[in-house]
Amino acid sequence: MATRIRLQRHGKKGYAFFHIVAADSRAKRDGKFIEKLGTYNPNTNPATIDINFDRTLHWVQVGAELTDTARAILSYKGVLYKNHLIKGIAKGALTEAQVEEKFNKWLADKEAKITSKVDGLAKAKADKKAEALKAEAAANEAKAKAIEAKNTPAVEETAEEVATEEVATEEATEETASEEETSAE
Repeated sequence: MATRIRLQRHGKKGYAFFHIVAADSRAKRDGKFIEKLGTYNPNTNPATIDINFDRTLHWVQVGAELTDTARAILSYKGVLYKNHLIKGIAKGALTEAQVEEKFNKWLADKEAKITSKVDGLAKAKADKKAEALKAEAAANEAKAKAIEAKNTPAVEETAEEVATEEVATEEATEETASEEETSAE
């Protein structure tokens, strides 16, 4: 029986979620499997991968074939690197202590890369939000100035009209007064 490590699709349409499984290569994609090794969620950034490291390493050592995507995922998590180092022990090139030391160093470097990516994404999101708030404040300020400019000429025209009316009223009052004086004579 040819065993294969592959992905089983779950989730809803347009929002896939995968189980990483060891299955018979003749079984259907989402059909019967031998053992569930973990999950893979590509919808998050960075993608969420949760695997049972020891069982996955066991299946790789036993000789299970890997699909391309499963190979990429297991390489990302370090299963293939650990398998490579363990083969070095069998050949006599490394000791178990050296293998653990190299693998732990690799894990620390990988974790640092992931952390920097997450921090970079969070910083980019915060910068984008701050920029959007700044643009919104500028737009609100521009709208306020436009409204003020729209309302200000009307107030000035009203003030000019009031001044003109006052002058006209004064002239009318003067004319009326001069007419009264003329009529009085």
